[in-house]
Amino acid sequence: MATFGTLSDRLTETFRNLRTKGKLTPADVDGTVREIRRALLDADVALPVVKEFTGKVRERALSDEVSKALNPAQQVVQIVNEELVGILGGEQRRLQFAKNPPTVIMLAGLQGSGKTTFAGKLAKQLEKEGHTPLLVAADLQRPNAVNQLQVVAGQAGAAVYAPQPGNGVGDPVQVARDGVEIARRQQHDIVIIDTAGRLGVDAELMKQASDIRRATNPDEVLFVIDAMIGQDAVNTAKAFQEGVDFTGVVLSKLDGDARGGAALSVASVTGRPIIYASTGENLDDLEPFYPDRMASRILDLGDILTLIEQAQAAFDEEEAMKVAEKLAKEQFTLEDFLEQLQQMKKMGSMKKMLGMLPGMGQMKQQLDDFDEREIDRTEAIIRSMTPGERRNPKVLNGSRRLRIARGSGMTVTDVNQLVQRFEQAAKMMKTVARGGVPNIPGMGPVPGAGRPGASSKRGKQQKSRSGSRSGNPAKRAAENAGTAAQAAEAPTGSGFGLGGGAKGGPTEADLAELQKMLGRG
Repeated sequence: MATFGTLSDRLTETFRNLRTKGKLTPADVDGTVREIRRALLDADVALPVVKEFTGKVRERALSDEVSKALNPAQQVVQIVNEELVGILGGEQRRLQFAKNPPTVIMLAGLQGSGKTTFAGKLAKQLEKEGHTPLLVAADLQRPNAVNQLQVVAGQAGAAVYAPQPGNGVGDPVQVARDGVEIARRQQHDIVIIDTAGRLGVDAELMKQASDIRRATNPDEVLFVIDAMIGQDAVNTAKAFQEGVDFTGVVLSKLDGDARGGAALSVASVTGRPIIYASTGENLDDLEPFYPDRMASRILDLGDILTLIEQAQAAFDEEEAMKVAEKLAKEQFTLEDFLEQLQQMKKMGSMKKMLGMLPGMGQMKQQLDDFDEREIDRTEAIIRSMTPGERRNPKVLNGSRRLRIARGSGMTVTDVNQLVQRFEQAAKMMKTVARGGVPNIPGMGPVPGAGRPGASSKRGKQQKSRSGSRSGNPAKRAAENAGTAAQAAEAPTGSGFGLGGGAKGGPTEADLAELQKMLGRG
């Protein structure tokens, strides 16, 4: 995640130096804590949070749980991970729904923090979960805010209530109150109220938000905060907590290049949990916030659980079974490959998914160089083929490849490379489907992983070829006799190199000695 890039690099480097030490001294712990403190301050984490965090880490790192650990360095990483989870809010909390619908969710935050976009993202996610949200345009201050909410609602496929044009016209408190009543009558089970963005020092707008809260009695008040605002996040959060109060926090723009101090400060300072994290501009770029998973990402330990959840949401289980059957029957075609590519695109950014793998923070340059459009180019080439060509790429002669290249806007070389890669992949998948081990390009065959019986065949062939090929019968007989004598004298050995057995197998004396060693004599 880009927002925590610098912090993650600093912490990873600190722990890498720590792992070279077999036993940690108080000086080692102090040096590590000092580096952690610098990294957090550089990431714009609030000073009180940094002091509390490093104090707990130092206390635990000097305790018996580390000094008696088999691997003290790993134990310190575990302590830092646990304390990070603590300042990020501890356990994950979901939205709390009203017993009697509609559930009213009010959004508050600074101007430009991303409230309106988040309203659309939340509506779309709730729609997927079977809810029927209604967006209420109560931001009547910002120019074109009402129009923006209507556009976002249309993209999310959600209903919107916008009786006033906005741009300074209308009563937002009345609009919010009426919106809840409309939702009740039209049987919408969730109401999302988009309020005007305000400054923490703007008493008038803060009072307006407080009036909307009293008029609608929301079940959740979500404070949307820009993860890029740094140290000012603490003052803003405190101002909103005193003026409006809120039940949860939403972090927006976590895909930015800021240092991430807001995320590590807000939950700890306000005592309110972070419920959602917005990770991109698309309406699907919204994730429930898991403190433990976020801590793992910061420490470059990966986030496999989120990756699995995204894969399960994007991939069709029935389609996966069909593909597995085709692989087993060696019927996997470019059409099937195209379907797999389309399902991968549903999961979102490949860079984001790869970034969830453990240790990928150390491959930042490779991730940055990864071209997301490569999948689109591959898709364009396959789509430029006829159904017959997709099912049987062997018919692709020179003229067909030239036609495909022109149709997809690519070169013949690109088409050749795609077909070559597909054929290599198909061979590997066939080998795996048969229960074998594939010959990985650039690595060669895996030793001892050939097909059953292959080595014995080779042995017989070599044995048959090992005799003399001399054209003189007398000379050939003499040479063959010498070869047989050498073979008789040579130790046979075992597959594990445990020593050769004598000619004719073990003697009675050998067996008696073995029984004596085993205590059976």
